[in-house]
This record gives sequence, structure tokens and C-alpha cells, in this order.
Amino acid sequence: MAKKKVKKRKIKGKNIFLLFLGIVALALILICIYDLKIKSIVVKGNTLYSEWQVIKLAGLSDYPRSMQNLSGLIENRLEKDPYIKKAKVHKKFLTNITIEIEENLPLFYYVPNKKTILKDGTETESNFSVPTLVNYVPNKVYTSFIKEMEYIDYEIVKRISEIKYDPNEVDEERFLITMSDGNYVYLTLNKFNKINHYVEIIKEFNNKKGILYLDSGEYFKVFE
Repeated sequence: MAKKKVKKRKIKGKNIFLLFLGIVALALILICIYDLKIKSIVVKGNTLYSEWQVIKLAGLSDYPRSMQNLSGLIENRLEKDPYIKKAKVHKKFLTNITIEIEENLPLFYYVPNKKTILKDGTETESNFSVPTLVNYVPNKVYTSFIKEMEYIDYEIVKRISEIKYDPNEVDEERFLITMSDGNYVYLTLNKFNKINHYVEIIKEFNNKKGILYLDSGEYFKVFE
């Protein structure tokens, strides 16, 4: 039986050269991408920290190479800080970065424990310009109080100077809030978020001073 002749195909030198050029071009592109540096950084959601402080915490103060600072790595750096609850990093064209953070803001200073309470309930000995909770609150009420404070607009939190646990016969979850403008507000935990409307409510009384009852009845008693 006759053997079939196997045709050998010669690889043309031109094809080898084109393949080599393709590999070189791909390598150059990858090197260029790897060498790209961050050009712009936008920070959103920061209140406690300045934009520059967030950039430093993210490890991006010298605008380093983008590929050496993947989004996940930047987020982990930020979330290691006790005052940052969550971080999200978005990259556009590798060189433009947007950092969105949710801060673990200080809510109030609790006199019985001599500690500042953060949004997630943790305590710190650091000092901040926050409202002072002046007296002891039973544990069950205290836990609910922290949760309610978390949902108060932070601009309103900054308007509060003092908080007093002030239960009565009707409601054991009642608090007396002293505002920095000289007004007082009574609140219960089930209506605590009503203080978010404090500015609009108080405008209706032409800057008069008094006690705003938001715990029941929702009325304003002007000082004599």
C-alpha cells in the first residue's frame, strides 16, 4: 500500500514578523495601562472628614498608579477607619476616581459613661462638638435611642446642645431636647424623627422662644 505524502507548510517569515509585532504592541499597551496614574479624585458624603483627609486615608495623596490601587483595596483602606462605616469607589477611564463614603458620625456625648457615641453605637474617648446626653438612660431605652438618633439629619444634630432623659407617667421613652437657639423640644422615641422638621416648624413662630411639644399635641408654648 502506497504511503501518502505529507505536505509540509512553511511558516512564512512575514507571518512571524506580524505575530511578533502584535505581541510587542499588546505588551506596550499593557505597560501603558499599568503605568496610568490617577488624575482626579472626587469625594462625596464626607461631613466629619475633609476631602483631602479622605484622599489621604484612601492612600491616594500622591496620585499613584491606578492599577496598583484597585477599587476594592481603596475601599478596604477607608473602612479600616473607625469613623467610616462604608466606602464605595468608582473608576472612570482608570484615571478618574469618585469615592462615596458613609461616615460613622459622632452622635452625642454620654455623661454617665464619659464617652462619645458613634452612629454604629461604638464608644470613643475622642472629643467632638456634639449634643450632651446628661443623665442615665435604661439599657432598653438607650439602645432604641441610639437607633433613632442615627436617622436624625446631621444638620439638626449639630443644632442640639443638650439631651435629657425625661420620662413621665404616660411615656417612659420621653426626652427633653435643648436646642442651641434657646428653644426646648419634647420628644418620644416613636416620634423622634419629627425633629428633622424643626427648622420649618420654628419659622412659623417668628423667632419666638419657647417649648415645642412634639411628644403629644404638637404645639409650641411661647415663653412669657
